[in-house]
Amino acid sequence: MKSRQDRLKVLIDTSFILPTLGIDVGEEVLRGLRQLADSKCEIWYSQFSILESLWTAARLLGPKFKEERFATGIRSIIEGGAYRKVQEDSRVCIEALRIYAMGHRDMVDNILYADSVFLNLKLLSTDNELKDLVTRKGLTNTIITPKELQVSE
Repeated sequence: MKSRQDRLKVLIDTSFILPTLGIDVGEEVLRGLRQLADSKCEIWYSQFSILESLWTAARLLGPKFKEERFATGIRSIIEGGAYRKVQEDSRVCIEALRIYAMGHRDMVDNILYADSVFLNLKLLSTDNELKDLVTRKGLTNTIITPKELQVSE
């Protein structure tokens, strides 16, 4: 068994938070979550992903929205102890703005990428545009896809 120090440290993109909140995002993300659970990784999240999750949930409010499932999921993430919360600092904000200026217009993704760089975490994401930008610009590649997660164990 890997020690806590040896475990892969993974920051999850917002799309990997949404299923816990009862919001369907597709099979690729669900497969990634299963692989994440099987890998015994140390899982990190950002408060900005929580905010983005709230925006998503707000758009879905209505008779079919499962409010209790959402409430249970958000408590699990924030208070359950299985996830660790990153603490952003000014460097993250500056780097996120720099990535935005390079052409990636999703500020939450930019913040998550910057978090992963400064905190030495892998960013679990399905965002091919961000991954392509990181490659094209020769930036530190911290992005890992669900398929790569299985290989890196």
